[in-house]
Amino acid sequence: MKTVKEIAIRLENKPGALARVSELLAANGIGIQALTVRPDGATGAVHFIVSDPSRVVNVLESAGLAVETHEVLAAELPHHPGAFHTLLKILSVAGVNIEYLYAWTGAPGPGESAILLLGVDDLPKAHAALAGEWVQLYGEELYTF
Repeated sequence: MKTVKEIAIRLENKPGALARVSELLAANGIGIQALTVRPDGATGAVHFIVSDPSRVVNVLESAGLAVETHEVLAAELPHHPGAFHTLLKILSVAGVNIEYLYAWTGAPGPGESAILLLGVDDLPKAHAALAGEWVQLYGEELYTF
């Protein structure tokens, strides 16, 4: 099953908290490939994809941050009307709930497609449903884009 590792941290919802993390990553030569930030009162959840997840875990933990990793799906989404609906419909019919998603628009062939990062309630079922409908799913090769 093709999945990618997502890094997840919680930060205080205050000026400079996210800048501290990006500074740490930049100082270690690490670029962020996709990112979502969801504030929740005094804190916020930050989920992101990087080219070397295990190295990033070490860097962030060494800086005193609590880090989680999650397996998420990375599904290619063509840029045309209805593509997003088609992907959502496949998961809906399969009975898979999307807990969150975010897009990486710097996918191969700029302007031709995007990659959706999907946190779902049933990863194997979602993978099977999408793969069964010929949706391009990415695994670790995504880290080299």
